[in-house]
Amino acid sequence: MSNKVGVIGMAAPAVASAATLLLLSLATPASAKLSTTYYRETCPKAEQIVSDVVTGKQISTPTTAAGTLRLFFHDCFVGGCDASMLISTNAFNRAERDADDNISLPGDAFDTVTRAKTALELQCPGVVSCADVLALATRDLLLMLGGPFYTVRLGRRDALSSTAATVPGKLPSPNMTMDQLIDVFAKNKMTVQDMVALSGAHTVGFSHCNQFASRIFRYNGTGGHDPTMNSKYAEELQRACANYEEDPTIAAFNDVMTPGKFDNMYYQNVLRGLGLLSSDAALAADKRTRPLVELYAANQTAFFSDFTRAMEKLSLVGVKTGRKGEIRRRCDEFNSLSSSSI
Repeated sequence: MSNKVGVIGMAAPAVASAATLLLLSLATPASAKLSTTYYRETCPKAEQIVSDVVTGKQISTPTTAAGTLRLFFHDCFVGGCDASMLISTNAFNRAERDADDNISLPGDAFDTVTRAKTALELQCPGVVSCADVLALATRDLLLMLGGPFYTVRLGRRDALSSTAATVPGKLPSPNMTMDQLIDVFAKNKMTVQDMVALSGAHTVGFSHCNQFASRIFRYNGTGGHDPTMNSKYAEELQRACANYEEDPTIAAFNDVMTPGKFDNMYYQNVLRGLGLLSSDAALAADKRTRPLVELYAANQTAFFSDFTRAMEKLSLVGVKTGRKGEIRRRCDEFNSLSSSSI
């Protein structure tokens, strides 16, 4: 391909070079325009500002990191990593964050991005996108929990639309079959290995009882729990979630052993029947995924290595650059009201 471009260039330098550049720009994926030094000239302290803000937030509110990681996943899986999940619903538009699958996203996560964006606007107004803020905040918060460092390329622009109607079917669900889960990840060009590695994010955070009630109450029409679960664990969950229908806020840690630490304990739990969600148990049961679960349970270095690679890959899904996006002044609203109906 490079030889053809060179030949054309010699035959008609002015015309062909312009045409070639146009074709190359059209063929180049948006992610190729991202760079680790994107804000070096325009906002050199951008990464430090985000880090300082999220560090303070995590110290004051320890649930911030897990919530922000979940928000990042949801944002990237619905239309790409473009901060569309941060938009608030208004009189003209019901936004993504108000779709049924996103109602439980924690306010602490949104607040973290808002605080970081506000600090950046004071230092470098109109320069750093909300999408980049979310990507950086997620990485920095995971580091605070003991997770691995990974590279975040910058230069994303913020989405020009966000509608709840685009959400159904885009996000992995705890009650999906393994085939369905693999398909959801594949639509975002993520492999089975990526999926299992990213599932390790369940080593932190919590899930509400209604997300796993079918495993601990009246499993498959019986009076008991899912037999693949550790019995004592299931009984403790039954007690903890006894009133979940009256109080939907009741939740349990995803990782019962080290809930506040980003490590490989999640995989060890899954192999011992201590996985909280149906999707967790499915990873241990399916022949396509169990070998990876066993690998990560035995080798945290391998888990961190594959998780790092998967997060870098995920952070580039569906990114917007140039005129396909904007730099929002506020993360919860478009710069122009008309954008919400695009």
